[in-house]
Amino acid sequence: MTVEDSTGRVIFHAPVTTGSEHDPLPVGNWKVTTVQVMPKFHYNPDLFWDANPGQSKATIQSGPNNPVGIAWIDLTKEHYGLHGTPEPAQIGHVESHGCVRLTNWDVARLLKWAQPGTPVVFRE
Repeated sequence: MTVEDSTGRVIFHAPVTTGSEHDPLPVGNWKVTTVQVMPKFHYNPDLFWDANPGQSKATIQSGPNNPVGIAWIDLTKEHYGLHGTPEPAQIGHVESHGCVRLTNWDVARLLKWAQPGTPVVFRE
């Protein structure tokens, strides 16, 4: 992930995990809609192709070990966002369900620039 200032100068760069063959990164231009620090995670098996059919919806309380870590940055692309992770060693080594996953410490730094209306560009 790269954050640039208004002149195009890189001001932040971090490794991320993005998409998979089944849930590719949604290439395009999006915007930040909301930013949540220490969010609850609302698990909905209907949104995951690999969910066990017997699983039901669940809410996982906020904290650094919940699936989206310490922050969720929601985008104009429904069900997609930028978020932290409780498993930093997996960044860049595993696939996601389409979102952009960062370490908790990198998503904490990203909060400095993420606010409603901030443009987000996903490129291959």
